[in-house]
Amino acid sequence: MKNLKSIALALVVLISTVSVTAQIKKIDVTKSKIEWIGKKVTGKHNGTVNFTDGSLTFKKNKLSSGSFTVDMTSLTATDLTGEYKDKLDGHLKADDFFGTEKFPTASLVFKKIKAVSTSLYTITADLTIKGITKPIIFDLATKEKTATTTFNVNRTLYDIKYGSKSFFDSLGDKAISDEFELNIALNF
Repeated sequence: MKNLKSIALALVVLISTVSVTAQIKKIDVTKSKIEWIGKKVTGKHNGTVNFTDGSLTFKKNKLSSGSFTVDMTSLTATDLTGEYKDKLDGHLKADDFFGTEKFPTASLVFKKIKAVSTSLYTITADLTIKGITKPIIFDLATKEKTATTTFNVNRTLYDIKYGSKSFFDSLGDKAISDEFELNIALNF
């Protein structure tokens, strides 16, 4: 009986210690930003998309996990105004791009984290867009109240083939790059 009490006490102490050393930093969705850049033969477009939620977890001051949800219905161009902005926003949300009516969210879940330095990590994550999940690798720089990264996403891996020279011939100057760039700034 004494051994059972000792084991139970040791488990309580161990669980308390583990939970104290894990720090979950939830992002402030009103201050955190995702900016995108899509390039085409004749130029580029840029815009934003908003987070729904997200957090990073640190154990003993080292990044140990992260996950984020993005509101794809908030996708908008910031380099255009008026009718042209409305047309591009509508096309990006349509089925031949992100299909936001059927797929209103996208997600990113960290799977592997390698420390490069005390504030820089190489992340292998699962990125889900349009219900399709693919691995992606990027570097994430962290500070006390912020984290930042920039990486490219190959849209064709997520069944977004519109205007891709990889799938359509004779596009000429109407071709759109298969990759789009994401610049992400997280605030806690």
